[in-house]
Amino acid sequence: MPSILPDGDPAPASGELPDSALQGLGERPFGFYVHVPFCLTRCGYCDFNTYTAAELGPGASQRDYADTVIEEIRLARRVLGETDLPVETVFFGGGTPTLLPPEDLARILAAIGSEFGLRPDAEVTTEANPESVDPSSLEKLRHGGFNRVSFGMQSVREHVLQVLDRRHTPGRAAAAVREAREAGFEHVNLDLIYSTPGESDDDWRASLSAAIEAGPDHVSAYSLIVEEGTRLAARIRRGELPMPDDDVAADRYLIADELLSQAGFEWYEVSNWAASQDARCRHNLLYWTGGDWWAAGPGAHSHVGGTRWWNVKHPAAYAQRLAAGTSPAHAREVLGPDDRAAERLMLELRLSSGYPLAEVAPAARPAVASALARGLLEPEPFKAGRMVLTLQGRLLADALVRDLLV
Repeated sequence: MPSILPDGDPAPASGELPDSALQGLGERPFGFYVHVPFCLTRCGYCDFNTYTAAELGPGASQRDYADTVIEEIRLARRVLGETDLPVETVFFGGGTPTLLPPEDLARILAAIGSEFGLRPDAEVTTEANPESVDPSSLEKLRHGGFNRVSFGMQSVREHVLQVLDRRHTPGRAAAAVREAREAGFEHVNLDLIYSTPGESDDDWRASLSAAIEAGPDHVSAYSLIVEEGTRLAARIRRGELPMPDDDVAADRYLIADELLSQAGFEWYEVSNWAASQDARCRHNLLYWTGGDWWAAGPGAHSHVGGTRWWNVKHPAAYAQRLAAGTSPAHAREVLGPDDRAAERLMLELRLSSGYPLAEVAPAARPAVASALARGLLEPEPFKAGRMVLTLQGRLLADALVRDLLV
């Protein structure tokens, strides 16, 4: 089942934000995330806040969901006041957003545009399972204002998809990319997962090759994480499947970088490669570089000016709050200067643009020198005052961040 919400301070029923959050509003990039919590089936590795029809229960429905989200968008406009906030990026995630009719997704996007305005070059993305779209629905999405689509491919090997409980056939993702291109989508991403139990190096190479051949301009590749409470975790605990191995995951990452680089993709974040500067996911970059975003939907996490809050988890509770005219926020936290600095280091060090040396705490300087000596940081950017990870450094990014947060 979905993971529990974190603790935090009570969030006001009005949704009002502290003055500190509103300072500088409009000076930072502003984006919107829309969480669509519906899935046909639950994948065995997933602990996201998603619900199948059997799990949804009374008080919430897919049919009314777009109207409910639009109410939160209107609430966002009231909370953020009259500040001019043209939206730079919009991302529909889930779940499977494309289980909603394309017309509903377009209505939600239109509401964001109506309340805040969309920049002329706004990036508008929806996630999709390959089997949840067809040429007609993709054409409707493109006509409705979407210009980027991200397909969950995961693997091209059927036995790997079975372990993950993915329902699409191995060749469906490539066909979906072709259909998206024919519908006029400018940017297409494929999501891959590596180090699934039972996956071999050859399986992983085949998946990468198939992804590249499909013709996306962006590829994301993530090591499988076994989350407590999932079917996959239960199977591993019972000894039915082996636990993913860290050394194997590192080898798979090296294979990914090798094949993607040979195909003309460049890494710009540890788990993300793009075929050009324009193909980079601007919405994720907004997250990683400290922008502001409002996240609508049950369990969705927002951030504005150092204040982070998260909505009630269940779609029924979410709908009830908004129907009553109150904020769906469950709790919030106001990040202090140290927390914000640590978060900035953790996120920006994972980017190919790196992190400024001048902002490293004096106590962390020995760890920086050690990382350079061990070949974890690129020498030339270092001379220019930035910490940029080498390929080996990307493998050890999390450990290096821990060393630097002294």
